[in-house]
Formats: sequence, C-alpha cells, structure tokens
Amino acid sequence: MRAIDLSNVTWRKSSYSNSDGGNCVEVADTAPSLVPVRDSKDPARGTLVFRADAWTAFVDGVKRGA
Repeated sequence: MRAIDLSNVTWRKSSYSNSDGGNCVEVADTAPSLVPVRDSKDPARGTLVFRADAWTAFVDGVKRGA
C-alpha cells in the first residue's frame, strides 16, 4: 500500500451532514481515480480512501435508497 499525500487537498462537507455538528462526512476530489473520505469532527483520526468507481457506486446506491 502506498502513502497518499493529502496535506494540500480541498475538503468539502457532504450536503447531507447536519448543522449541529453530528454525522459530518468530508470528501476530497484529489485524484481522478481516488476519493478520500474523513470525519469532519475529527479529521486527525484518519482518512479512508476509496477507488473512484467504488465511491460512485456507493453514492448511487444511497441515492436509490439501496
């Protein structure tokens, strides 16, 4: 597994995150093939990195209610 430098990425919060500070997910569009995801309340805790096609399938499934 190779390390990915995420120090200069721009994070965006999910539009489904609630406004009281809970359930906050951030994603970064850092590379065409990878999608880093983290908890905006505790970004130092770590980042999950998904292949872009897997992330797209996940988001599509959520939108369909799967």
